[in-house]
Amino acid sequence: MPAGSSPKRERQYEHIKDGAKKRGASTKRAKEIAARTVNKERAQAGESRTASRSSIKDMPASRRGGQRSHSGAQGRTKEQLYNEAKKRNIKGRSSMSKAELQRALS
Repeated sequence: MPAGSSPKRERQYEHIKDGAKKRGASTKRAKEIAARTVNKERAQAGESRTASRSSIKDMPASRRGGQRSHSGAQGRTKEQLYNEAKKRNIKGRSSMSKAELQRALS
């Protein structure tokens, strides 16, 4: 954590790091995830000296809560659909759109 960060941010950093490690991330990756998340939260709260425009304008991670994961309404990615079509040997898959791949696989 950067010098001058609050005890709250220290606790938040440790909590995120521990959670990432429990999910199977390496120690290095867990530290990176925690640092990026806490730095973004600090920027949005006006606690850091410098902040990128994307950090300030974006929705906080605490509020987002996985909204951007690929398990939502859109389902599988085009790449995942393409790989499934390849396994099933569906002809013309390379020129299909995501919707066409979904129809061909259903």
